Amino acid sequence: MGVKRQQGGADQRDLLDEALMAAPRHSLPPAKAGGVTGNGGTGPGAAEESQALTAWDHERALTRHLMEAVCGSANLNRAYKRVKGNGGAPGVDGMTVDALFGWIAANREALIVSLLDGSYKPQPVRGVSIPKPGGGERQLGIPTVVDRLVQQAIAQTLEPLIDPTFSASSFGFRPGRGAHEALRQARDYVADGYEIVVDLDLEKFFDRVNHDILMSRLARRIGDKRLLRLIRRFLQAGMMADGVCGERREGTPQGGPLSPLLANLLLDDLDKELERRGHRFCRYADDCNIYVRSLAAGERVMASVTSFLEGRLRLKVNQKKSAVAPVGERQFLGHRLGRGGSLGIGRKSLDRAKDRLRAITRRNRGTSVARMVEEANLFLVGWVTFYRHARCKSVLLDLDGWLRRKVRCVKLKHCKSPAGIATFLRGNGVRDQPARQLASSGKGWWRLSSTEQAKRAMPNEWFDGLGLVRMAGHHVALNRVGNRRGT
Repeated sequence: MGVKRQQGGADQRDLLDEALMAAPRHSLPPAKAGGVTGNGGTGPGAAEESQALTAWDHERALTRHLMEAVCGSANLNRAYKRVKGNGGAPGVDGMTVDALFGWIAANREALIVSLLDGSYKPQPVRGVSIPKPGGGERQLGIPTVVDRLVQQAIAQTLEPLIDPTFSASSFGFRPGRGAHEALRQARDYVADGYEIVVDLDLEKFFDRVNHDILMSRLARRIGDKRLLRLIRRFLQAGMMADGVCGERREGTPQGGPLSPLLANLLLDDLDKELERRGHRFCRYADDCNIYVRSLAAGERVMASVTSFLEGRLRLKVNQKKSAVAPVGERQFLGHRLGRGGSLGIGRKSLDRAKDRLRAITRRNRGTSVARMVEEANLFLVGWVTFYRHARCKSVLLDLDGWLRRKVRCVKLKHCKSPAGIATFLRGNGVRDQPARQLASSGKGWWRLSSTEQAKRAMPNEWFDGLGLVRMAGHHVALNRVGNRRGT
Protein backbone atom coordinates (compact mmCIF):
# COMPACT_ATOMS: atom_id res chain seq x y z
CA MET A 1 0.00 0.00 0.00
CA GLY A 2 1.47 3.36 -0.95
CA VAL A 3 1.57 6.27 1.45
CA LYS A 4 -0.89 8.18 -0.65
CA ARG A 5 -3.35 5.30 -0.50
CA GLN A 6 -3.12 5.09 3.27
CA GLN A 7 -3.71 8.82 3.65
CA GLY A 8 -6.75 8.78 1.43
CA GLY A 9 -5.45 10.80 -1.51
CA ALA A 10 -7.84 12.14 -4.15
CA ASP A 11 -6.89 9.42 -6.63
CA GLN A 12 -7.18 6.58 -4.09
CA ARG A 13 -9.50 3.75 -4.97
CA ASP A 14 -11.92 3.06 -2.13
CA LEU A 15 -10.52 0.44 0.20
CA LEU A 16 -13.43 -1.99 -0.16
CA ASP A 17 -14.52 -1.39 -3.77
CA GLU A 18 -12.82 -4.49 -5.10
CA ALA A 19 -14.14 -6.62 -2.25
CA LEU A 20 -17.73 -5.64 -2.93
CA MET A 21 -17.30 -6.38 -6.62
CA ALA A 22 -15.76 -9.76 -5.78
CA ALA A 23 -18.52 -10.79 -3.32
CA PRO A 24 -20.36 -13.88 -4.58
CA ARG A 25 -23.33 -12.87 -6.66
CA HIS A 26 -25.68 -15.26 -4.82
CA SER A 27 -25.09 -13.26 -1.62
CA LEU A 28 -26.64 -10.19 -3.17
CA PRO A 29 -30.44 -9.92 -3.40
CA PRO A 30 -32.00 -10.16 -6.84
CA ALA A 31 -32.85 -6.79 -8.34
CA LYS A 32 -36.58 -7.61 -8.26
CA ALA A 33 -36.70 -8.91 -4.71
CA GLY A 34 -38.39 -6.04 -2.88
CA GLY A 35 -37.06 -3.56 -5.40
CA VAL A 36 -34.33 -2.30 -3.06
CA THR A 37 -30.90 -1.37 -4.31
CA GLY A 38 -27.63 -1.62 -2.42
CA ASN A 39 -27.89 2.07 -1.62
CA GLY A 40 -31.29 1.71 0.05
CA GLY A 41 -33.26 3.10 -2.89
CA THR A 42 -36.48 1.57 -4.18
CA GLY A 43 -36.89 -0.09 -7.53
CA PRO A 44 -39.88 0.17 -9.80
CA GLY A 45 -41.76 -2.63 -8.02
CA ALA A 46 -41.97 -0.84 -4.66
CA ALA A 47 -44.97 1.36 -5.51
CA GLU A 48 -47.23 -1.56 -6.46
CA GLU A 49 -46.24 -3.57 -3.38
CA SER A 50 -46.83 -0.64 -1.03
CA GLN A 51 -50.51 -0.38 -1.96
CA ALA A 52 -51.29 -3.59 -0.08
CA LEU A 53 -49.22 -2.68 2.96
CA THR A 54 -49.94 -0.56 5.98
CA ALA A 55 -47.76 2.51 6.47
CA TRP A 56 -45.83 0.66 9.18
CA ASP A 57 -45.24 -2.39 6.99
CA HIS A 58 -44.29 -0.15 4.10
CA GLU A 59 -41.56 1.46 6.17
CA ARG A 60 -40.17 -1.96 7.05
CA ALA A 61 -40.45 -3.13 3.45
CA LEU A 62 -38.14 -0.34 2.37
CA THR A 63 -35.48 -1.63 4.75
CA ARG A 64 -35.41 -5.34 3.86
CA HIS A 65 -32.01 -5.12 2.23
CA LEU A 66 -30.19 -2.67 4.46
CA MET A 67 -27.21 -4.98 4.81
CA GLU A 68 -26.26 -4.17 1.24
CA ALA A 69 -26.17 -0.49 2.22
CA VAL A 70 -24.06 -1.35 5.27
CA CYS A 71 -21.60 -3.21 3.02
CA GLY A 72 -21.46 -0.48 0.38
CA SER A 73 -17.86 0.45 -0.32
CA ALA A 74 -18.41 4.17 0.29
CA ASN A 75 -20.11 3.44 3.62
CA LEU A 76 -17.39 1.06 4.79
CA ASN A 77 -14.65 3.43 3.74
CA ARG A 78 -16.32 6.26 5.66
CA ALA A 79 -16.66 3.95 8.66
CA TYR A 80 -12.97 3.07 8.46
CA LYS A 81 -11.96 6.73 8.42
CA ARG A 82 -14.20 7.43 11.40
CA VAL A 83 -12.79 4.54 13.44
CA LYS A 84 -9.27 5.56 12.46
CA GLY A 85 -9.94 9.16 13.46
CA ASN A 86 -11.49 8.22 16.79
CA GLY A 87 -8.50 6.08 17.78
CA GLY A 88 -9.04 4.26 21.03
CA ALA A 89 -7.65 1.22 22.80
CA PRO A 90 -7.50 -2.31 21.34
CA GLY A 91 -10.18 -4.89 22.10
CA VAL A 92 -9.73 -8.43 23.37
CA ASP A 93 -7.71 -9.46 20.29
CA GLY A 94 -5.08 -6.77 20.85
CA MET A 95 -5.42 -5.32 17.34
CA THR A 96 -4.69 -1.59 17.25
CA VAL A 97 -6.44 0.99 15.09
CA ASP A 98 -3.23 1.41 13.09
CA ALA A 99 -3.31 -2.29 12.18
CA LEU A 100 -6.88 -2.11 10.88
CA PHE A 101 -5.89 -0.97 7.37
CA GLY A 102 -3.67 -3.97 6.81
CA TRP A 103 -6.30 -6.33 8.19
CA ILE A 104 -8.94 -4.97 5.79
CA ALA A 105 -6.58 -5.28 2.85
CA ALA A 106 -6.10 -8.97 3.64
CA ASN A 107 -9.66 -9.85 4.71
CA ARG A 108 -12.01 -7.44 2.97
CA GLU A 109 -13.70 -10.02 0.74
CA ALA A 110 -14.32 -12.43 3.63
CA LEU A 111 -15.64 -9.57 5.79
CA ILE A 112 -18.22 -8.44 3.24
CA VAL A 113 -19.32 -11.99 2.41
CA SER A 114 -19.79 -12.81 6.11
CA LEU A 115 -21.92 -9.69 6.59
CA LEU A 116 -24.06 -10.42 3.56
CA ASP A 117 -24.64 -14.12 4.30
CA GLY A 118 -25.20 -13.55 8.03
CA SER A 119 -22.22 -15.53 9.28
CA TYR A 120 -20.35 -12.60 10.88
CA LYS A 121 -19.88 -13.13 14.63
CA PRO A 122 -18.67 -10.30 16.88
CA GLN A 123 -15.96 -11.00 19.42
CA PRO A 124 -16.42 -10.31 23.15
CA VAL A 125 -15.89 -6.74 24.30
CA ARG A 126 -13.11 -5.82 26.71
CA GLY A 127 -14.55 -4.63 30.00
CA VAL A 128 -12.96 -1.52 31.49
CA SER A 129 -14.09 0.40 34.58
CA ILE A 130 -13.45 4.14 34.83
CA PRO A 131 -14.21 6.46 37.77
CA LYS A 132 -17.40 8.54 37.51
CA PRO A 133 -17.18 12.27 38.30
CA GLY A 134 -19.76 11.94 41.07
CA GLY A 135 -18.18 8.82 42.59
CA GLY A 136 -18.40 5.16 41.76
CA GLU A 137 -17.35 3.53 38.51
CA ARG A 138 -18.70 3.38 34.98
CA GLN A 139 -18.40 0.15 33.02
CA LEU A 140 -17.16 0.52 29.46
CA GLY A 141 -17.12 -2.22 26.84
CA ILE A 142 -14.40 -1.82 24.22
CA PRO A 143 -15.11 -3.81 21.03
CA THR A 144 -12.33 -4.99 18.76
CA VAL A 145 -11.41 -2.52 16.03
CA VAL A 146 -13.00 -4.77 13.38
CA ASP A 147 -16.24 -4.87 15.36
CA ARG A 148 -16.03 -1.09 15.74
CA LEU A 149 -15.72 -0.80 11.97
CA VAL A 150 -18.85 -2.92 11.45
CA GLN A 151 -20.79 -1.10 14.18
CA GLN A 152 -19.85 2.26 12.69
CA ALA A 153 -21.01 1.13 9.24
CA ILE A 154 -24.34 0.01 10.73
CA ALA A 155 -24.76 3.26 12.67
CA GLN A 156 -24.11 5.32 9.54
CA THR A 157 -26.78 3.36 7.67
CA LEU A 158 -29.43 3.45 10.41
CA GLU A 159 -28.97 7.02 11.62
CA PRO A 160 -30.48 8.75 8.54
CA LEU A 161 -33.49 6.42 8.78
CA ILE A 162 -34.10 6.54 12.52
CA ASP A 163 -32.79 9.87 13.80
CA PRO A 164 -35.37 12.06 11.96
CA THR A 165 -38.14 10.25 13.85
CA PHE A 166 -36.72 11.19 17.27
CA SER A 167 -38.17 13.93 19.46
CA ALA A 168 -37.12 17.55 19.02
CA SER A 169 -36.43 17.55 22.77
CA SER A 170 -33.75 14.83 22.47
CA PHE A 171 -30.25 16.27 22.10
CA GLY A 172 -27.61 13.68 23.00
CA PHE A 173 -25.51 11.89 20.36
CA ARG A 174 -27.47 13.34 17.47
CA PRO A 175 -26.14 15.13 14.36
CA GLY A 176 -26.47 18.91 14.52
CA ARG A 177 -27.50 18.82 18.19
CA GLY A 178 -25.63 19.02 21.43
CA ALA A 179 -25.46 20.26 24.99
CA HIS A 180 -25.76 23.96 24.14
CA GLU A 181 -28.96 23.40 22.17
CA ALA A 182 -30.40 21.46 25.11
CA LEU A 183 -29.45 24.25 27.51
CA ARG A 184 -30.99 26.87 25.24
CA GLN A 185 -34.32 25.03 25.29
CA ALA A 186 -34.13 24.52 29.07
CA ARG A 187 -33.47 28.26 29.53
CA ASP A 188 -36.56 29.08 27.48
CA TYR A 189 -38.72 26.85 29.70
CA VAL A 190 -37.38 28.47 32.87
CA ALA A 191 -37.82 31.94 31.41
CA ASP A 192 -41.48 31.07 30.74
CA GLY A 193 -42.01 30.36 34.43
CA TYR A 194 -41.35 26.61 34.61
CA GLU A 195 -38.86 26.93 37.46
CA ILE A 196 -39.32 23.52 39.07
CA VAL A 197 -37.37 20.65 37.56
CA VAL A 198 -38.04 16.92 37.71
CA ASP A 199 -34.46 15.69 37.45
CA LEU A 200 -34.47 12.00 36.46
CA ASP A 201 -31.38 9.86 36.88
CA LEU A 202 -31.51 6.36 35.38
CA GLU A 203 -29.54 3.86 37.42
CA LYS A 204 -26.82 2.20 35.31
CA PHE A 205 -28.87 2.83 32.18
CA PHE A 206 -26.43 1.41 29.63
CA ASP A 207 -25.99 -1.72 31.76
CA ARG A 208 -29.75 -2.33 32.16
CA VAL A 209 -31.10 -1.98 28.62
CA ASN A 210 -33.49 -4.88 28.01
CA HIS A 211 -32.45 -6.63 24.79
CA ASP A 212 -35.92 -7.90 23.88
CA ILE A 213 -37.56 -4.51 24.31
CA LEU A 214 -34.81 -2.78 22.35
CA MET A 215 -34.92 -5.31 19.52
CA SER A 216 -38.71 -5.02 19.30
CA ARG A 217 -38.37 -1.27 18.83
CA LEU A 218 -35.71 -1.79 16.19
CA ALA A 219 -37.75 -4.46 14.37
CA ARG A 220 -40.56 -1.92 13.94
CA ARG A 221 -38.25 0.15 11.74
CA ILE A 222 -35.97 -2.43 10.13
CA GLY A 223 -37.07 -5.25 7.83
CA ASP A 224 -33.65 -6.79 7.13
CA LYS A 225 -33.49 -9.84 9.40
CA ARG A 226 -29.78 -10.29 8.77
CA LEU A 227 -29.12 -6.86 10.20
CA LEU A 228 -31.40 -7.46 13.18
CA ARG A 229 -29.64 -10.74 13.96
CA LEU A 230 -26.25 -9.05 13.75
CA ILE A 231 -27.27 -6.25 16.10
CA ARG A 232 -28.57 -8.79 18.63
CA ARG A 233 -25.24 -10.60 18.39
CA PHE A 234 -23.47 -7.36 19.22
CA LEU A 235 -25.77 -6.86 22.20
CA GLN A 236 -25.18 -10.39 23.46
CA ALA A 237 -21.42 -10.51 22.83
CA GLY A 238 -19.70 -11.51 26.06
CA MET A 239 -17.63 -9.13 28.16
CA MET A 240 -14.04 -10.09 28.95
CA ALA A 241 -12.82 -8.85 32.34
CA ASP A 242 -9.89 -10.16 34.37
CA GLY A 243 -9.46 -13.00 31.89
CA VAL A 244 -13.03 -14.24 32.30
CA CYS A 245 -15.67 -13.87 29.59
CA GLY A 246 -19.12 -13.35 31.06
CA GLU A 247 -22.45 -13.58 29.26
CA ARG A 248 -24.50 -10.45 28.66
CA ARG A 249 -28.27 -10.80 28.97
CA GLU A 250 -28.95 -7.06 29.18
CA GLY A 251 -27.23 -3.76 28.52
CA THR A 252 -25.52 -2.03 25.63
CA PRO A 253 -22.13 -1.05 27.12
CA GLN A 254 -20.74 2.36 26.37
CA GLY A 255 -17.71 2.23 24.10
CA GLY A 256 -19.13 1.00 20.79
CA PRO A 257 -20.25 3.30 17.93
CA LEU A 258 -23.72 1.72 17.85
CA SER A 259 -24.62 2.13 21.54
CA PRO A 260 -25.66 5.83 21.47
CA LEU A 261 -28.12 5.30 18.61
CA LEU A 262 -29.65 2.24 20.26
CA ALA A 263 -29.95 4.09 23.58
CA ASN A 264 -31.77 6.97 21.90
CA LEU A 265 -34.06 4.50 20.15
CA LEU A 266 -35.10 2.89 23.43
CA LEU A 267 -35.58 6.21 25.24
CA ASP A 268 -37.60 7.57 22.33
CA ASP A 269 -40.53 5.78 23.97
CA LEU A 270 -40.06 8.05 26.99
CA ASP A 271 -39.84 11.14 24.76
CA LYS A 272 -43.03 10.26 22.92
CA GLU A 273 -44.87 9.62 26.20
CA LEU A 274 -43.76 12.99 27.60
CA GLU A 275 -44.85 14.70 24.38
CA ARG A 276 -48.21 12.95 24.53
CA ARG A 277 -48.72 14.30 28.04
CA GLY A 278 -47.74 17.80 26.94
CA HIS A 279 -44.66 18.10 29.17
CA ARG A 280 -41.78 20.49 28.61
CA PHE A 281 -38.56 18.53 28.81
CA CYS A 282 -34.99 18.18 27.62
CA ARG A 283 -33.22 14.85 27.32
CA TYR A 284 -29.53 14.39 26.71
CA ALA A 285 -28.81 10.63 26.48
CA ASP A 286 -30.00 9.20 29.82
CA ASP A 287 -30.10 12.64 31.51
CA CYS A 288 -33.71 13.87 31.42
CA ASN A 289 -35.11 17.09 32.95
CA ILE A 290 -38.84 17.87 32.96
CA TYR A 291 -39.91 21.45 33.77
CA VAL A 292 -43.10 22.24 35.66
CA ARG A 293 -44.54 25.20 37.58
CA SER A 294 -44.94 23.78 41.09
CA LEU A 295 -43.44 21.24 43.47
CA ALA A 296 -46.77 19.41 43.71
CA ALA A 297 -46.93 19.02 39.93
CA GLY A 298 -43.32 17.88 39.94
CA GLU A 299 -43.98 15.15 42.50
CA ARG A 300 -46.91 13.85 40.42
CA VAL A 301 -44.79 13.81 37.27
CA MET A 302 -41.91 12.07 39.06
CA ALA A 303 -44.22 9.29 40.27
CA SER A 304 -45.95 8.72 36.93
CA VAL A 305 -42.78 8.86 34.81
CA THR A 306 -40.98 6.51 37.20
CA SER A 307 -43.86 4.06 36.85
CA PHE A 308 -43.66 4.32 33.05
CA LEU A 309 -39.90 3.75 32.91
CA GLU A 310 -39.87 0.84 35.30
CA GLY A 311 -43.04 -0.76 33.95
CA ARG A 312 -42.85 -0.19 30.20
CA LEU A 313 -39.10 -0.05 29.57
CA ARG A 314 -37.86 -2.00 32.61
CA LEU A 315 -35.40 0.76 33.50
CA LYS A 316 -34.68 1.67 37.12
CA VAL A 317 -34.82 5.26 38.37
CA ASN A 318 -32.09 6.12 40.87
CA GLN A 319 -34.14 7.53 43.74
CA LYS A 320 -31.08 8.89 45.55
CA LYS A 321 -29.89 10.99 42.61
CA SER A 322 -33.29 11.95 41.17
CA ALA A 323 -35.19 14.87 42.68
CA VAL A 324 -37.93 17.46 42.30
CA ALA A 325 -36.49 20.88 43.14
CA PRO A 326 -36.16 24.51 42.03
CA VAL A 327 -33.89 24.67 38.98
CA GLY A 328 -31.20 26.59 40.87
CA GLU A 329 -30.65 23.62 43.19
CA ARG A 330 -29.87 21.13 40.42
CA GLN A 331 -27.33 20.84 37.62
CA PHE A 332 -28.06 20.13 33.98
CA LEU A 333 -25.13 19.25 31.72
CA GLY A 334 -22.72 20.81 34.18
CA HIS A 335 -24.64 24.12 34.34
CA ARG A 336 -26.82 25.70 36.97
CA LEU A 337 -29.97 27.42 35.74
CA GLY A 338 -31.16 30.52 37.59
CA ARG A 339 -34.31 32.59 37.56
CA GLY A 340 -35.17 33.95 34.16
CA GLY A 341 -33.13 31.24 32.46
CA SER A 342 -29.69 32.55 33.33
CA LEU A 343 -26.80 30.08 33.21
CA GLY A 344 -23.95 29.56 35.63
CA ILE A 345 -21.27 26.94 36.19
CA GLY A 346 -22.43 24.16 38.48
CA ARG A 347 -20.55 23.70 41.73
CA LYS A 348 -19.72 20.06 40.98
CA SER A 349 -18.38 21.04 37.57
CA LEU A 350 -16.16 23.69 39.11
CA ASP A 351 -14.85 21.22 41.69
CA ARG A 352 -14.04 18.68 38.95
CA ALA A 353 -12.18 21.35 36.97
CA LYS A 354 -10.08 22.23 40.02
CA ASP A 355 -9.34 18.54 40.60
CA ARG A 356 -8.10 18.27 37.03
CA LEU A 357 -5.89 21.35 37.41
CA ARG A 358 -4.54 20.05 40.74
CA ALA A 359 -3.45 16.87 38.98
CA ILE A 360 -1.74 18.86 36.23
CA THR A 361 0.11 21.19 38.66
CA ARG A 362 1.06 18.55 41.22
CA ARG A 363 4.42 19.62 42.64
CA ASN A 364 5.98 16.15 42.73
CA ARG A 365 5.29 15.31 39.08
CA GLY A 366 8.82 16.03 37.93
CA THR A 367 7.42 18.06 35.03
CA SER A 368 8.57 21.51 33.95
CA VAL A 369 6.39 24.56 34.48
CA ALA A 370 6.27 25.12 30.71
CA ARG A 371 4.91 21.60 30.16
CA MET A 372 2.32 22.07 32.92
CA VAL A 373 1.14 25.27 31.27
CA GLU A 374 0.75 23.46 27.94
CA GLU A 375 -1.35 20.72 29.57
CA ALA A 376 -3.43 23.22 31.51
CA ASN A 377 -4.13 25.22 28.35
CA LEU A 378 -5.34 22.12 26.48
CA PHE A 379 -7.90 21.56 29.22
CA LEU A 380 -8.82 25.21 29.88
CA VAL A 381 -9.59 26.21 26.30
CA GLY A 382 -12.10 23.40 25.85
CA TRP A 383 -13.55 23.80 29.35
CA VAL A 384 -14.14 27.55 29.06
CA THR A 385 -15.54 27.10 25.54
CA PHE A 386 -18.09 24.62 26.88
CA TYR A 387 -19.24 27.17 29.48
CA ARG A 388 -19.11 30.14 27.12
CA HIS A 389 -22.83 30.93 27.59
CA ALA A 390 -22.64 30.95 31.40
CA ARG A 391 -22.45 34.09 33.50
CA CYS A 392 -19.23 33.33 35.30
CA LYS A 393 -16.84 36.30 35.16
CA SER A 394 -16.14 36.42 38.90
CA VAL A 395 -15.84 32.62 39.08
CA LEU A 396 -13.28 32.57 36.28
CA LEU A 397 -11.31 35.48 37.75
CA ASP A 398 -11.07 33.59 41.05
CA LEU A 399 -10.08 30.40 39.23
CA ASP A 400 -7.42 32.30 37.27
CA GLY A 401 -5.90 33.59 40.52
CA TRP A 402 -6.05 30.17 42.14
CA LEU A 403 -4.29 28.52 39.18
CA ARG A 404 -1.55 31.15 39.11
CA ARG A 405 -0.93 30.50 42.79
CA LYS A 406 -0.65 26.76 42.10
CA VAL A 407 1.97 27.42 39.41
CA ARG A 408 3.90 29.77 41.74
CA CYS A 409 4.11 26.88 44.22
CA VAL A 410 5.61 24.65 41.56
CA LYS A 411 8.11 27.25 40.39
CA LEU A 412 9.35 28.00 43.91
CA LYS A 413 9.81 24.30 44.64
CA HIS A 414 11.69 23.81 41.37
CA CYS A 415 14.29 26.29 42.62
CA LYS A 416 15.33 23.40 44.95
CA SER A 417 17.24 25.38 47.60
CA PRO A 418 17.03 28.65 49.54
CA ALA A 419 19.91 30.01 47.45
CA GLY A 420 18.11 29.03 44.25
CA ILE A 421 14.88 30.68 45.42
CA ALA A 422 16.69 33.91 46.33
CA THR A 423 18.48 33.97 42.98
CA PHE A 424 15.22 33.47 41.09
CA LEU A 425 13.44 36.19 43.07
CA ARG A 426 16.25 38.71 42.60
CA GLY A 427 16.40 37.91 38.90
CA ASN A 428 12.69 38.76 38.64
CA GLY A 429 12.76 42.18 40.30
CA VAL A 430 12.62 41.40 44.05
CA ARG A 431 15.08 43.29 46.25
CA ASP A 432 17.82 41.30 47.97
CA GLN A 433 16.58 41.42 51.57
CA PRO A 434 12.94 40.42 50.84
CA ALA A 435 14.26 37.71 48.51
CA ARG A 436 16.50 36.22 51.21
CA GLN A 437 13.70 36.59 53.76
CA LEU A 438 11.31 34.43 51.69
CA ALA A 439 14.05 31.95 50.78
CA SER A 440 14.86 31.30 54.44
CA SER A 441 11.21 31.10 55.53
CA GLY A 442 9.97 27.86 57.02
CA LYS A 443 6.45 28.32 55.67
CA GLY A 444 4.94 25.78 53.29
CA TRP A 445 4.90 26.24 49.52
CA TRP A 446 1.22 27.20 49.42
CA ARG A 447 1.72 30.03 51.94
CA LEU A 448 4.90 31.19 50.24
CA SER A 449 3.11 31.40 46.88
CA SER A 450 0.82 34.16 48.20
CA THR A 451 3.59 36.39 49.55
CA GLU A 452 4.32 39.79 48.03
CA GLN A 453 7.76 38.59 46.91
CA ALA A 454 6.30 35.68 44.96
CA LYS A 455 3.65 37.88 43.37
CA ARG A 456 6.24 40.52 42.42
CA ALA A 457 8.55 37.92 40.86
CA MET A 458 5.67 36.15 39.09
CA PRO A 459 3.03 38.75 38.23
CA ASN A 460 0.23 38.19 35.72
CA GLU A 461 2.52 39.34 32.90
CA TRP A 462 5.00 36.58 33.81
CA PHE A 463 2.25 34.02 33.23
CA ASP A 464 1.34 35.74 29.97
CA GLY A 465 4.93 35.19 28.89
CA LEU A 466 4.55 31.49 29.62
CA GLY A 467 1.40 31.49 27.48
CA LEU A 468 -1.02 30.52 30.27
CA VAL A 469 -4.60 31.12 29.12
CA ARG A 470 -6.52 33.71 31.09
CA MET A 471 -9.88 32.02 31.53
CA ALA A 472 -11.87 35.19 32.14
CA GLY A 473 -10.32 36.86 29.10
CA HIS A 474 -10.91 33.83 26.89
CA HIS A 475 -14.55 33.73 28.01
CA VAL A 476 -15.04 37.41 27.11
CA ALA A 477 -13.40 36.88 23.71
CA LEU A 478 -15.66 33.90 22.93
CA ASN A 479 -18.78 35.89 23.72
CA ARG A 480 -17.56 38.87 21.72
CA VAL A 481 -17.15 36.63 18.67
CA GLY A 482 -20.49 34.97 19.35
CA ASN A 483 -22.27 38.32 19.59
CA ARG A 484 -20.82 39.40 16.25
CA ARG A 485 -22.12 36.17 14.68
CA GLY A 486 -25.50 36.55 16.34
CA THR A 487 -25.22 33.29 18.37
